[in-house]
Amino acid sequence: MTARGMRLSDRTKGVLCILGSALCFAGMSAFVRLAGELPVFEKAFFRNFVAAVIVFFLVRARHIPLRIDRPSRKYVLLRCIFGTAGLLLNFYAIDRLQLADANMLNKLSPFFAIVFSCFLLKEKVKPVQALAVAGAFLGALLIIKPSGANLRLIPAIGGFFGGMGAGAAYTCLRKATGMGVRSELVVLCFSCFSCLFTIPFIAADFVLPTARQLLLLILCGCCGAGGQFCITAAYTFAPAREISVYDYTQVIFSAVIGYFLFGQMPDIWSFVGYAVILSMAVVNFIYNNRAIAADGRA
Repeated sequence: MTARGMRLSDRTKGVLCILGSALCFAGMSAFVRLAGELPVFEKAFFRNFVAAVIVFFLVRARHIPLRIDRPSRKYVLLRCIFGTAGLLLNFYAIDRLQLADANMLNKLSPFFAIVFSCFLLKEKVKPVQALAVAGAFLGALLIIKPSGANLRLIPAIGGFFGGMGAGAAYTCLRKATGMGVRSELVVLCFSCFSCLFTIPFIAADFVLPTARQLLLLILCGCCGAGGQFCITAAYTFAPAREISVYDYTQVIFSAVIGYFLFGQMPDIWSFVGYAVILSMAVVNFIYNNRAIAADGRA
């Protein structure tokens, strides 16, 4: 086979990048958990500080102006606020739930994005999308298992709202980039905002990390930045409608890591919840592709 015949298609590159992103974010979750008994705010600070440094040099290397036009500023700010809330709640859940459960609850973000797109972007929610959202939330209930005697209830609800924050953040990101703001600049703003937001909380309850914990937090930041770069690259190679469903492999990676590193095994109801949410993601994925194909033939 010639070198020309061995070249990967853009879609294959996109899938590989999104798989790399899923692996990076699963690794980030593992490093957050391995860092142990440190305040969530400290973990979030290091995750975003490392990302901010990396993205800053990338922005400078690409000569991207550090300027955001006034009409899009509020959407960038909302992305920063919702993204920070989502990250903190996700880290809180990771520290207290099984990795696969915490990551699956965070993967509700695309369904929340459908809901928020209705309000922020004035997009109409089709019946199939509404069904997918309702089904995904039912799957989340199977993972959360609401009960007064359930010690996981509060962190599970935190993970659920973390997915909501991420969904709102992605919706605001779509709006901002649609208005011409570079995605790298939005990531830089988010990382810097999150760092500044966590500083007062760290000062009030600072715990000096050990050398091992510091290394783990740096690795967490590197994985977070790597995941962000991979997912950005993925969507430059192929549109979301073709590859977004592969992002759910993060839950598989997290389940494997959770089993081998922490001896975690989700219960049967969690597995049923995973199946329901993944099924709804596939339904929404297929529907979006068919709708776009129909528009193309019109």
